[in-house]
Amino acid sequence: MTPVDPLRNLGVRIGPHGGELRVYSEHADAMEFCLFDPKDPDWRTKTVEMHRDANNVWLGRSRSLQVGSLYAIRASGPASPQNMFNPETLLLDPYARGLTRVGPEEWRSTVVSDGFDWGDSRKPGTPLDHTVVYEAHVRGISRQNPEVPEELRGTYAGLAHESTIGYLQHLGITAVELLPVHAFTSEQRLIREGLTNYWGYNTLGFFSPHAPYATREAQAEGPEGVLREFKGMVKLLHEAGIEVILDVVYNHTSEEGIGGPRTSFRGLDNATYYRQDADGVYIDVTGVGNTVDFGHPVPQRLVLDSLRYWADEVQVDGFRFDLAVTLGRGEDLAYHRDHPLLTAMLADPVLSGVKLIAEPWDVGMGGWQTGNFADGWSEWNDRYRDRVRNFWLADIADARRNGQAPIGIGGFATRLAGSSNTFSPERGPLASINFVTAHDGFTMADLTAYNVKHNLGNGEDNRDGTDNNRSFNHGVEGPTHDESVLLDRHKAMRNLMGTLLLSAGVPMITAGDEYGRSQRGNNNAYCQDSELTWLSWLRTREQREMFDTTRRLLQLRRENPALRPSRFAVLGQTTPNASHMDWYDATGALMDDEDWNSPENRTLQYLAASTPDKEEFNRVLLIVHGVEDDVEVSLPVAPGVTSYQLLWDSATEVPIAEDGIELEPGAIRTVGGTSMQLYRANGPRVEAPAGTTAEAAS
Repeated sequence: MTPVDPLRNLGVRIGPHGGELRVYSEHADAMEFCLFDPKDPDWRTKTVEMHRDANNVWLGRSRSLQVGSLYAIRASGPASPQNMFNPETLLLDPYARGLTRVGPEEWRSTVVSDGFDWGDSRKPGTPLDHTVVYEAHVRGISRQNPEVPEELRGTYAGLAHESTIGYLQHLGITAVELLPVHAFTSEQRLIREGLTNYWGYNTLGFFSPHAPYATREAQAEGPEGVLREFKGMVKLLHEAGIEVILDVVYNHTSEEGIGGPRTSFRGLDNATYYRQDADGVYIDVTGVGNTVDFGHPVPQRLVLDSLRYWADEVQVDGFRFDLAVTLGRGEDLAYHRDHPLLTAMLADPVLSGVKLIAEPWDVGMGGWQTGNFADGWSEWNDRYRDRVRNFWLADIADARRNGQAPIGIGGFATRLAGSSNTFSPERGPLASINFVTAHDGFTMADLTAYNVKHNLGNGEDNRDGTDNNRSFNHGVEGPTHDESVLLDRHKAMRNLMGTLLLSAGVPMITAGDEYGRSQRGNNNAYCQDSELTWLSWLRTREQREMFDTTRRLLQLRRENPALRPSRFAVLGQTTPNASHMDWYDATGALMDDEDWNSPENRTLQYLAASTPDKEEFNRVLLIVHGVEDDVEVSLPVAPGVTSYQLLWDSATEVPIAEDGIELEPGAIRTVGGTSMQLYRANGPRVEAPAGTTAEAAS
């Protein structure tokens, strides 16, 4: 007989005889829930005493607890350094699936129905090797889109509007990764300064969608209407073949540090939910005042239940975990890749097939863990980000100052080929979420236009945000009319985007980078809800050309399986779904060790041949030239290759619309300074791989 789960059905469950509320608290000594008049949420209509069972679950029932009910919890308990009970404080149910705002910083938990007509909508189930992630903000993506009706702009419905979806389809992405949409609030400091938390990394409730992102009509209906609009967004995106990935923030909550708001966990069971020492001092590895204690099974269970709800009831396709290392810290505070919570996510049948993406760091001891999550996880690859920025930006700046770049091409080649020095053979290149930019940091355009951050508008005297941008302004800080500087910047953006979309791994584009959006040098725009952070739909000629470049690159990625292997190749073997890689120098000769590591060599030719089991054989040649002077390149004479056909050249402002010129092996080709060229290598498949692999690169 299967044992009864003692923590089953936490939160509210509605039956034929009313509702039942179940809340965990080990340290409370009394608990009750209060019901409120829906028209006057300050008027308490009923108070129900709750009783503790043997597993520290408090239970209360009432016929008055129904769909639409507003309720709050009150708990009392012992006074001690680790507890913060106050029986007068009205607290949110950690499992509330709806929240109703009743004051400036006050909410009521609200009961909602799970019913929704999904029709024939199904999760797209896009394989990782075909996945292209587009990191976007629900409000920012449609707030200025003139094709979206005004009342829908900046909402879930605006994201689901046919013009927004059509834009995403036309671009060629397969998944939107939404900045936090769990109910959140602004930090107390921002509120005092008249600012707001735009990004949303300050969670109030892990089961309720953020109400202000819904239309006014949906908000007027209450949490039921907000949830319905959210599900409708997911449904329409799925019908368009686009997956929905949520950026989720389980590592901390909006209750901040000691002295911050007491809205839920702190008043229900502070000792269980937050890491602290024996004196009640919070142990903070998140940098925001508190850290949820995942050494305890109850917070672990909360996260699993939340993920199951969003994956099942709301049908989302994946999750990106903010500061995911925090979720893997055990009772000893150290990170463990086999932590019970991380392992349970992979094993849970409800989460089977759901994409799990880790931000593989936090700010605690041992907090940098890139490459150290288990098979089944993908990770944001900051090593990739840094190496690509260095190669195309910081190294070029150094070369202008010193006459030569400080490093060669070997490390860049390793990142291009899937980061085999970071991820194990069992995990392969799809463990790497490749990115050059994200919401946090410079946009791609600003990487090419600013040497330093310009964050004065954030109200922190330019102290916030990283100083390690690895950017290059190409001679002028910020806006300029200098045509030569602008041409260099535009080409640098094409090189960055080209590298991102032609690398092995899963690419992530930050919304707006596809056309060159600027935040005027602000590299930490977390509190800027304005035109600074919203996508512009009125674009310059250069921005339209950049969009066309991105779209062309995504098309080439789809059409050429050699660019998106799911496994690492092994020299001398045929590995299904890998790409066998041969590396040549500018003369067409195979690279040697000196070529990889010498700063004098920043030109390579990368011949990748696919070994697919579901697609046609494919082979491509990518030429990378990381010096500002032009170079003559001899196209490789390789087994089976009969000709090369030009597909893309980053030196040109306007991408090649169709396959370009065809050249014979051994032909001499001029490659422009700091540029890339992609060719399709025509000819029959040759089984025996030759040459070197990217593992030779350092």
